[in-house]
Amino acid sequence: MEYGFIKTAAITPKIEVADCARNAEVIAEGMEQAYQAGAQIVVFPELSLTGYTCGDLFLQESLIRGVSRALRHLAEKSLECPGMMSFVGLPVLFEQKLYNCAAVIQNGEILAFIPKKHLPNYSEFYEQRHFMPAPEENRRILWENKEIPFGNHILLACENMPALIIGAEICEDLWVASPPSIALAAAGATLIVNLSASDETIGKDEYRRSLVKGQSARLLCGYVYCDAGDGESTTDMVFAGHNLIAENGEILTESEPFHNGMIITEIDVERLLYDRRRMSTWVSQTEGYEKIGFRLPQTRTKLTRPISCHPFVPADDRRLEMILSMQANGLKKRLSHTHADRAVIGISGGLDSTLALLVAVRAADQLGWDRNRVLGITMPCFGTTDRTRSNAELLCDRLGIECRRIDIADSVRVHFQAIAHDEKKQNVVFENAQARERTQILMDVANGCNGLVVGTGDLSELALGWATYNGDHMSMYGVNASVPKTLVRYLVRHEARKTEDPSLKNVLLDILDTPVSPELLPPQDGEIAQKTEDLVGPYALHDFFLYYCIRWGFTPEKIEYLAEYAFQGEYEKKVIHRWIQNFYRRFFQQQFKRSCLPDGPKIGSVALSPRGDWRMPSDASQDLWRLE
Repeated sequence: MEYGFIKTAAITPKIEVADCARNAEVIAEGMEQAYQAGAQIVVFPELSLTGYTCGDLFLQESLIRGVSRALRHLAEKSLECPGMMSFVGLPVLFEQKLYNCAAVIQNGEILAFIPKKHLPNYSEFYEQRHFMPAPEENRRILWENKEIPFGNHILLACENMPALIIGAEICEDLWVASPPSIALAAAGATLIVNLSASDETIGKDEYRRSLVKGQSARLLCGYVYCDAGDGESTTDMVFAGHNLIAENGEILTESEPFHNGMIITEIDVERLLYDRRRMSTWVSQTEGYEKIGFRLPQTRTKLTRPISCHPFVPADDRRLEMILSMQANGLKKRLSHTHADRAVIGISGGLDSTLALLVAVRAADQLGWDRNRVLGITMPCFGTTDRTRSNAELLCDRLGIECRRIDIADSVRVHFQAIAHDEKKQNVVFENAQARERTQILMDVANGCNGLVVGTGDLSELALGWATYNGDHMSMYGVNASVPKTLVRYLVRHEARKTEDPSLKNVLLDILDTPVSPELLPPQDGEIAQKTEDLVGPYALHDFFLYYCIRWGFTPEKIEYLAEYAFQGEYEKKVIHRWIQNFYRRFFQQQFKRSCLPDGPKIGSVALSPRGDWRMPSDASQDLWRLE
């Protein structure tokens, strides 16, 4: 339960059609298995207590009595799994009619019976022959001398974790045009469970997966889908036990078809609530829904779900290509709109300027320009090494663009004299004067050739304020503005992999191998003396902090917890703790630089543009965040 994580399981037991006592035993075994694995919510298939394929046996008195005895047995068995909530499918007799229901069981009690609303009556499914659809309003049913809520307008609300509210639907309910889960989510449900008996046909698994994935995305919810499997009758159909657990459009885990058993993972309900808060089109409608309170044990949920240590990096090359295309198309439009004759870029031999140049070349190609209309300018000074200068010039040459070298050392010295600064004093004045001189040269050269200065600074630098105000902080269009440093590296590597020019590949690989540095301090023995990650911390950590802070609004405590899990074996806890403190300090102190950013294309779900994506006062206090 800690940090909003709820461990959920879906179990397909091997049942025996119409043998309620035996089925209750295997379901009880499944409950114990889930409990031992740490599950707090466990879901079983539709009509699993009897078997979905009983047919006209559902109408037999013997089966109905067998169901009642089996349910009593399961309620007693649930006492051996204290706190865990189980959803079990069964037929329920109410006012002389049968209903296809989910029984909600916890701590020896039945909390609710939730009947299916949409009953199929086509092809191999004839549920309307045996069952009635859920009544329009909730009712009460007498079971074991207790009145139990009965209806599908029921929500189960966790009293000691308000973010967890559970709703249930059954199989066909998901496949209709207006599933009950839509109204359940609007009424507050953050977790939807689906007890299903979906037969298998060719291609149906893909469609089922897309349904579950899509429903969890549009409803901003967790979704646990539990399917019938081996043990059902195969008279006219087969069941694959295709179980899925999804969260907000992502399949967290799923079972292999035709393999009965358990899948288990954690759903982050706090993450879901954050998206609902920030989405202005999300409208809550709670009228007509009954909330049943329950409590879960206060335990730390052991994480097993995958959490990438590089959350900004896509999993496939297609998305990398899409990112490059978005950057190039943004720049193409700006060059076209401003009637610029040239794109002007400062080339340092580092990752950011390399990516910006690759994007500019793409934009030039799309515009039908000769590549010489892209102008790369190298501006060596006190901290420039032979390696980076050579790589900058080689990169321009292999891409077929014009390259100019403008040594700025003398002009910076003149500036030092003008402001009475001792060159031997290598402080912030010494460093930033070089950065501002470079920006001035780029702007003036661009003015002279009717060009547009393409910015190279990335999202990570903007978050940390690692830019010289009105130096590399400024440009006429920042193509990397929403691309974090970890993603910059992957994009450059992607271009290196796909190029057929071995010379270009070699220079890109060497740039990737070069330490990240602003190169503003003199080299030591010809090598880079100023390594950015030694000063501000590893970009892998900062990008991780940035993603979960901005995209999901997590607390620093939760972000640190996730970082320890994601980076275990790579960074010690004390290292993560040190740099997350540094992240929040810099993020709050450096907002003023982000308040006046140049335009740049939004690439992913995290951007810091002051014109829409991130609006924050420059004088906001960091105390609440740093105290955590």
